[in-house]
Amino acid sequence: MKRAILFDTETTGLDPARGDRVIEIAALELVGDLPTGRHFHVLIHPDRDIPEEASRVHGFTLADLEGKPRFHEIADDFLAFIGQDDLIAHNARFDFGFLNAELKRAERPALSLDRMVDTLDIARDRYPGLPNSLDALCRRFSIDLSARTTHNALLDCRLLAEVYLELMGGRQRGLGLTVQDGGGAQVSYAYDLAGARTPRLIVPTEQELAAHGRFLDKIKEPIWSA
Repeated sequence: MKRAILFDTETTGLDPARGDRVIEIAALELVGDLPTGRHFHVLIHPDRDIPEEASRVHGFTLADLEGKPRFHEIADDFLAFIGQDDLIAHNARFDFGFLNAELKRAERPALSLDRMVDTLDIARDRYPGLPNSLDALCRRFSIDLSARTTHNALLDCRLLAEVYLELMGGRQRGLGLTVQDGGGAQVSYAYDLAGARTPRLIVPTEQELAAHGRFLDKIKEPIWSA
């Protein structure tokens, strides 16, 4: 199944060209559009001040980042985690711009824009004219926002993973969330925001199997009875 990385950053401001820096990176591994539980998360000292207006957004002050590594110290670990897979983010051009500025400063290769998957673009195509912020999409899909008091990158990734699943077809895709377990039974997995999964065995009753058989009898050469 296809692997992808969903990620988010927090920064000291809005423009890396004016010296703003990354202070937090969070990334979740997805396989088949679902979190595996593997993640990368780091706080970074920006080697500059953090304006008060930025602190109001994400909650971090420079004092919170004392003793944290600089970007060049974590760059190789981050690049190893993301590999060469697609990179998913909400308003991804913002995050790509900051990460590529940091990678250039650290003398590492830039992230190719060919790898970029922007959930904001996907949402705008699907819901033109409607609010498509992460908060708005969470409310639209009935995803719990109660823990989101500031823009925390790891929490935002976990919320975006839920949003991304819905944008890709959500739980209605069903077939992608189950695997055969022999004897006609299936195992369905329920996922929480951290990517942990709980197996739930699904076994059809005799009545359901009989009803299914009667339904297939009405179909010419049904593939389900092969």
